[in-house]
Amino acid sequence: MNQVLDYYSGFDEWGRLDREPLEFLINWHYIQTYLPSHGHVLDNGAGPGKYSMELAKRGYKVTLSDLTPKLVELAKEKAGELNVTENFHGFHVRNATQLEGMPDEQFDASLMMGPLYHLQTEEERTSAVQELSRVTKAGGLVFVAFQSRTRMMITSLQYPKFWKPNDNLEAIKTFQETGVFNHQDKGRFTGAYYYEIADIKPFMEQNGFETVDFIASSSMGGLLTADQKRYWEEQGDQKELLGLLINMAKDPSILGISSHLLYIGRKKQK
Repeated sequence: MNQVLDYYSGFDEWGRLDREPLEFLINWHYIQTYLPSHGHVLDNGAGPGKYSMELAKRGYKVTLSDLTPKLVELAKEKAGELNVTENFHGFHVRNATQLEGMPDEQFDASLMMGPLYHLQTEEERTSAVQELSRVTKAGGLVFVAFQSRTRMMITSLQYPKFWKPNDNLEAIKTFQETGVFNHQDKGRFTGAYYYEIADIKPFMEQNGFETVDFIASSSMGGLLTADQKRYWEEQGDQKELLGLLINMAKDPSILGISSHLLYIGRKKQK
């Protein structure tokens, strides 16, 4: 956990989502599609609260939690700047694997948009999902982010010097088997776990959820280079392109090429 704390204490996660907006825009489209029209929502592992702020703007009651104290404080500041503090029902420093002080079945819906790919053991990942289930009401929706093992292998092959130790085929083959990645360069991306696509639905369903939808958060857009994106910008087709990518995000054939994935599930009734 210290590695995650150190990394995100100095990393501009809010700025990342501004610089690379496609993941956020696609996720937010599908979150809005499935969320109930009102209620109390948990944003667990919220970072600086990008999703929380949008929820609060729309009148949802929001509880925010994250492992990194600096990001929780930043979220408080953002809520104040946006005049939505009154819609927040708590800013908490919590480990996703143990949501101390949060009652059972408190939330109408819950988001967990980051923790799972920072938990490198199956025990930790299972604990996080079971905690999410515990605090979500029966029948409530959850929105959970994963990272794709296939896409990370593609990225490693494309940019080996950028993703050491995956700069040789033996390391990539080991990664293919384990899904565990620890960046060799100090200060770079924290240790992570990448899922096989076929394992995600069974993992969630074994831990108390029914699958509602499964989305490729960066769709096909993550494969476009800066020059390729610029071409479509110059054509004036940005809105149409975004609509295409949002629609394609539901196509199961592209899940593996999307860097981030969004699982949408419903907590099973008892």
